[in-house]
Amino acid sequence: MEVISLEKRLLGKEILPDSPLFKEVHMIKENNERLIMDLNTQYRKNSEMLKYLEKITGHSIDASVTVSQPFYTDFGRHIIFGKDIFINKNVTFVDLGGITLEDNVLIGPDSRLITVNHLTDPQNRRGVAVAPIVIKRNAWICANVSILPGVTIGENAIVAADATVTRDVPKNAVVVGSPAKIVRMIDENDE
Repeated sequence: MEVISLEKRLLGKEILPDSPLFKEVHMIKENNERLIMDLNTQYRKNSEMLKYLEKITGHSIDASVTVSQPFYTDFGRHIIFGKDIFINKNVTFVDLGGITLEDNVLIGPDSRLITVNHLTDPQNRRGVAVAPIVIKRNAWICANVSILPGVTIGENAIVAADATVTRDVPKNAVVVGSPAKIVRMIDENDE
């Protein structure tokens, strides 16, 4: 019998507070909150940061990844890091729906990657639905950016400071504003 990961069991469902899935999520969340608080209570060398993040995510992380303190996540278990990534300070990952960072991604300070929405039905508002975020190779997320559930940021794309990204960003696009809109395309042959 195949064991289906929690992340896959959450996709496409409304997760209500009285459901077994909701309880499972909160048990993992509670365990990781202790690690996250401990991670941010004192200065840590990057190698120590990565060891904490390996415990929090349950995945190995390449030594080429740099994460500045403080780093925040509300769940932690559904983050995948590629290589040569830089994450600046005060970045928040709301990762229940899954966040994948491919190689060479840059994320500016105070940015938020959010994979969770509350439900629109007032009777079930405390429930949640999730959708993954994928940041493709060599994308640059500038300062104070919000990326919402289900968004993919294309390879080499740039998301300008203070943007709110509500839909996919194509490869080589530069987007600005709230909601983010394409202002130009990057020519890969430019020097």
